[in-house]
Amino acid sequence: MQIIKSFALAAVMAASLASTALAELQLLMFEQAGCIYCEQWHADVGPEYALTSEGKAAPLLQVQMRAPLPEGITIVSPPVFTPTFILLENGLEVSRIEGYPGEDFFWGLLSAMIKDAAPSQ
Repeated sequence: MQIIKSFALAAVMAASLASTALAELQLLMFEQAGCIYCEQWHADVGPEYALTSEGKAAPLLQVQMRAPLPEGITIVSPPVFTPTFILLENGLEVSRIEGYPGEDFFWGLLSAMIKDAAPSQ
């Protein structure tokens, strides 16, 4: 019985270590009411974001510009412009896009940010 308990404990610990070894990415979007560029992003990108490989790699979290940061998130500096997109790795800022450069540029910039944040394999 003791061997089974030890084996089960080892399996739980291994699973825990494996999950912490993988970086958790998230895209934090700062926006505010009346921001025409935020509205444009929502029209161009918003409906498909969660369906894309980028959206699956870095799920979107929307925050109002003047709202407090969600617990467990640390950014380098407060955003100045909306929209501002901050890529988080395990709750810490790793890169950002200030403003909305249009759909084509957005996807290219975000893809590069995610690639740079991904651990080497």
